[in-house]
Amino acid sequence: MTTASRLTATQEYSLAFAAAVVTANAYYIHPIIGDVAAHFGVSEARIGLVPALNQIALAVGILLLLPLGDRYSNRRLTILFASGQTISLAIMTLAQSFVGFTAGSTLLGFFTIAPYLLPAYASKRVAPERLGHVTALLTAGVILGILIARVGAGWVAEHYGWRLVYWIATGLMLAVTLALPRLMEGGERDRGGESYWALVFSVFALARRHREVLLSGAIQALNFAQFIALWLALALYLTAPPLGYGTDVVGYLAAIAAVSILSTPRLGRWADRIGARRARFVFACIQLVGIALFWPLGGSLWGIIIPLVIVNLVGPGIDVTGRMTFLSLEPDLRTRLTTVYIVLMFIGGGIGSIGGTAVYGRFGWAGVCIALTASSALLTVLCWVAAKKGK
Repeated sequence: MTTASRLTATQEYSLAFAAAVVTANAYYIHPIIGDVAAHFGVSEARIGLVPALNQIALAVGILLLLPLGDRYSNRRLTILFASGQTISLAIMTLAQSFVGFTAGSTLLGFFTIAPYLLPAYASKRVAPERLGHVTALLTAGVILGILIARVGAGWVAEHYGWRLVYWIATGLMLAVTLALPRLMEGGERDRGGESYWALVFSVFALARRHREVLLSGAIQALNFAQFIALWLALALYLTAPPLGYGTDVVGYLAAIAAVSILSTPRLGRWADRIGARRARFVFACIQLVGIALFWPLGGSLWGIIIPLVIVNLVGPGIDVTGRMTFLSLEPDLRTRLTTVYIVLMFIGGGIGSIGGTAVYGRFGWAGVCIALTASSALLTVLCWVAAKKGK
């Protein structure tokens, strides 16, 4: 790699901003889901289809589209998929029916591949001693994108209506899509090797050979399902009687997730010392306590903050330690094993989306709390099994 081909500091921060924008699109719906349901006149259970199909389409997209990154230019694919996201957001913004809005959201999920291509692109254009810094910078962009999307969407929807949220999102995506050809240098050639379908099917063969990635993926699927179900149900609960808060309050609560930016690196270092599987079990136990507190403390906004802080402190640690269980394997296997893990995670997100809203619609907040506690207990048991097997 020549010096001229390396990323400048401006390009690094610009790509982190791009990572934030392309990631944020899936999370605008969280605080405003009640407003969207009311606008289209659909029930709590039916509105859950929007994030559910988005997450499932994302899993399908990762399985079918991400392997292209092993054959074709990351730059070309990133620009192509970002264009697909922009078109999908425009469909959502202009949709006059629930079906049209849901179709746009589903298409958006399918094309949300850029967050997984940008780190691969950047890793080839930085000096080895700066790889960790740039990877962390892009990861921070992803986390901040999620936080700003949820906080900003709640505030904008409360003061100007939910439709403006998607006008802004479409504008940001259009700007990023137009900027990417200038931010991302060319010169990367398409590569030969295995055929596209051989790459896709090799993922299944690797999963059969490395069963622990399936267990780690199942654990993270439950973890992510709980995260999605909690926030969607919480948005419906807080904005409905008797609490009756605005969507801006839901957005402000979402900012609590910022604690994970501080806690996750420390939890990762601790997991390095005691082992990923053991650490994951400890995190799962703490998270179970936090989730169990939602029922007794859920009668007030201030009470809800306590379990939210606990869950956001350790929840991302479960994901980090899950990835650690297979990222120590051979380098040429890691991308495809990560594909298995991420696909399972987003399938869990889809189930959590429809499950959280459906349970809330049928059984209310108490039903959601019971379901989340049961799910968290199962997750903890799986973490214990994995820790025992890993010894």
